[in-house]
Amino acid sequence: MTAARLALAAALTIAAAATPVAAQSYAITGGTIHTLAGDPFVGTVLIRGGKIAAVGADVEVPADAQIVDATGQHVYPGMFDAASRLGLTEVGAVSVTNDYREQGAYKPHLQAATAIHPASEHIPVARANGITHTLTVPQGGRVPGQASLVVLDGWTIEEMAIDLGAAMAIAYPSQGGGGGGGGGAGGWKAAEKRYREAVAELDEWLEAARRYDAAAAAGTIAERDLKAEAMARVVRGEMPVLLAANGERDIRSAVEWAGRQKLRFVIAGGREAWRIADWLAEAGVDVVLSPTQSLPSGPDEPYDEAYANPGKLHAAGVRIAFATFGSSDSRTLPYEAAQAVPYGLPRDAAIAAVTRNAAEMLGFGDRLGTIETGRIANLMIADGDPLEIRTQVTGIFILGREASLDNKHERLYERYRARPLAGGTGS
Repeated sequence: MTAARLALAAALTIAAAATPVAAQSYAITGGTIHTLAGDPFVGTVLIRGGKIAAVGADVEVPADAQIVDATGQHVYPGMFDAASRLGLTEVGAVSVTNDYREQGAYKPHLQAATAIHPASEHIPVARANGITHTLTVPQGGRVPGQASLVVLDGWTIEEMAIDLGAAMAIAYPSQGGGGGGGGGAGGWKAAEKRYREAVAELDEWLEAARRYDAAAAAGTIAERDLKAEAMARVVRGEMPVLLAANGERDIRSAVEWAGRQKLRFVIAGGREAWRIADWLAEAGVDVVLSPTQSLPSGPDEPYDEAYANPGKLHAAGVRIAFATFGSSDSRTLPYEAAQAVPYGLPRDAAIAAVTRNAAEMLGFGDRLGTIETGRIANLMIADGDPLEIRTQVTGIFILGREASLDNKHERLYERYRARPLAGGTGS
């Protein structure tokens, strides 16, 4: 642990001990504030009641505020992993530690939050690298269920919750080809038939939800249907859809389908979105991108397909956000963004894509993603550029409270760093 990180951690510990959690106020002073709503400046962020009470170069610090000296460091909004499995899986090879899917193809009434394990070791590891909140997404089936927006600190899911039904996960049917795979069993005609049947089934679910919603409004429901209730929030436009599609053909079809259904939606994955970047920009479609640190989608694709995809989308005017779609690797979120910078994505756009953009896409831009008065105080303090792997996160605030930077990776590092050397001497 660096000297700066030790000093800041000590200051935060003293502050936390001095004041009850519910009454704590903090003033982060002397750091370079990157608000993501304007140019950076050296100043103060005042936190009170879990929110940002003031931010500026000349903020008056109340007498009851605990001062956190961030001189020489940088204050950013906490990072947002826009699609992950944090809390739903621990060890991939051990089935009893995985709870990210349920039986059945259509489960719109289920929320990922019901399966989140707040004590997961992956959560503090991600938090220590600047990730303060995530959209935890279920998997499996055509409609896996509702993704939950949670913070990465808390003893219970109730303490972690921002919105437990933040988005509906829908896996758009693949037609094959491009990044969507081959024709499958029975050839292309059979694949096309399966595709049309799958889309028709989705349409039927949405139409049933509309009928149910109309009956509910008229007071003529004979029996409550939790699945229809959940889908009704989607067709009313109250809940956005995280619409998974990767191949060019699938993305185009998914966008057209969601448009016909008049849904609020964000494309999730978007591996071949670069092929239709201008079309997506013209349609005003947002994309949550799969990891850039990955192989091309096919043997004939350029080696830098995943690296260059974000920059091409940004250049065309498509709003993007980054996501890991995983759990143990959620900590690598800033490096997914960093990988795209040498391949055409401006650095400022990369920072926005791991902080502000996802919040705006999902309808939480008035609460998260920037350092502005009234926003939830999810903040990170770092000794440099958070996209640089050498940068150390020296402080984290979640819901206006100091969060621990302790994690299993660091404990194991310190443990083995102190191991006895050959001959019985210490390290």
